[in-house]
Amino acid sequence: MTKNKSDIEIARESKIKPIASVLKNLKIPDHPSAFSPMGRHIAKLNLEYIESLKGKKSHLILVTAITPTPAGEGKTTTSVGLSDALNLSGNQSIVCLREPSLGPSFGMKGGAAGGGFAQVIPMEQINLHFTGDFHAITSAHNLLSALIDNHIYWGNKLNIDPSNIVWKRVVDLNDRALRKIEINLEKLKSNVPRNDSFDITVASEVMAIFCLSNNIRDLEEKIGNITVAYTKDKKPIYAKDLKAHGPMTVLLKEAIRPNAVQTLENNLAIIHGGPFANIAHGCNSILATKTALKLSDYVVTEAGFGADLGAEKFLNIKCRKASIHPSCVVIVATIRALKMHGGVDKESLKDENTDALKKGLPNLERHIQNIKKFGLEVVVAINHFISDTDKEVKIIQDYCSKLSVKVSLCTHWSEGGKGTKDLAKNVVELCNKSDKNKFKYLYSDETSILEKIEKIAKEIYKAKAVEVDDVIKEQIKKIERSGFKKFPICIAKTQYSFSTDPKLKGAPSGHTLVVREVRLSSGAEFLVVVCGSIMTMPGLPKSPAADNIKLNKRGEIEGLF
Repeated sequence: MTKNKSDIEIARESKIKPIASVLKNLKIPDHPSAFSPMGRHIAKLNLEYIESLKGKKSHLILVTAITPTPAGEGKTTTSVGLSDALNLSGNQSIVCLREPSLGPSFGMKGGAAGGGFAQVIPMEQINLHFTGDFHAITSAHNLLSALIDNHIYWGNKLNIDPSNIVWKRVVDLNDRALRKIEINLEKLKSNVPRNDSFDITVASEVMAIFCLSNNIRDLEEKIGNITVAYTKDKKPIYAKDLKAHGPMTVLLKEAIRPNAVQTLENNLAIIHGGPFANIAHGCNSILATKTALKLSDYVVTEAGFGADLGAEKFLNIKCRKASIHPSCVVIVATIRALKMHGGVDKESLKDENTDALKKGLPNLERHIQNIKKFGLEVVVAINHFISDTDKEVKIIQDYCSKLSVKVSLCTHWSEGGKGTKDLAKNVVELCNKSDKNKFKYLYSDETSILEKIEKIAKEIYKAKAVEVDDVIKEQIKKIERSGFKKFPICIAKTQYSFSTDPKLKGAPSGHTLVVREVRLSSGAEFLVVVCGSIMTMPGLPKSPAADNIKLNKRGEIEGLF
């Protein structure tokens, strides 16, 4: 049915409803006090309305995945399909997702609005400029950069050391040429030439703060606490010292309001915020999740990349900051990806290969074991591809049965919510038993920074050791002395392996986690620990998705998927 149709064609043929009609199903009044329309099919929910809502007993369902491969896993499609299936089954459900970045949309990954018959719409707007949230975050971040250099230009009253400015600039594109730049090269008397660099917007601390703030005042306070530089006598300079937190919050005033759209089956989707999980904390905004929990009985949300990154950060960082936790966790797996973990190359994935599948299954098992360390129950979703054989499906089912884990074969890509009904049934069963869960964090606030890093490395990645040189150790000691010991850890590493080597597939163990850099995010209130060769400004592939994106003669977008 969908074989010859692209995702964008399926989206265009859907019967999209006015957003007011979709919101009405959740008893959200069609009134300016509740939401502001952004055209017919997108709305911004008002913060005052959200604050007026009373809490209800709702179940939060976290969707994560096995370690990703080029074969694909499908967290977003599964999240959308599951939410649609819950609604089809007579349960009230909202799906909460991250906003797509222009980096992957024009790079290698493509869009992030789901696929097939499990999509959020209008997909063109969602995948491109959407409601301008990312532009606002980019502008707020770069305003702070401009204020730093402007302060130095006009006399540097704060005594900022130009060689010790830790605040970079950002842009929401993959542009490797901006990884290292030189600025202030114009020969003006007050200019201080210096080295600088760009990160991608989704790695910005402003993005993290945006997603970890509970309200607009919390946002402003956290922005004010951003460490931007140090004085010549090593004292920290904060954004509030430059009076930057006020205007930066003004730029984010509209963006901080959650965005409401719909699935192809006209169920509410809230899409807000979008840090990557390999270089940031990988979760949508606390505001979006808490809003959905006030409005619906079930809330389906996703965390970026594999469970070793997105889910670990969701549970150790977001849950800690928001005082929430999931009732259960869905781990998405594809037979294709598991065969790649078992040694099969991409060109041979359509061929049945039970031996390779069995070799790849330890990757799935590792993720299941890791989630259970948080005291949570798991259901496995097999995201079905047409090349999967019954024998291969049964191997996964039998494997999960031996682990006492429920497993559902899901066909949401081709059938929408109807294809995920069994997963919805299993999820509801686990949610009904969730009061027996004993949720716990992997580490306590009081654990030392090095011990937190080691806990993640050894417990989640199965590393034998963590390598930290003396310079970084001294930096960590300084961070602890400055009062930031209680901060959780956000490890930046490759998404393609439990290790820092993207070529190590499956479930490697006994490797060493090499810490290359530690960044203090004093506003977002966590520490970014950069490991291996991970880049916070990605580059474009040789043949980027941008090569195929254009407007046709009818003025329609082609090539966006």
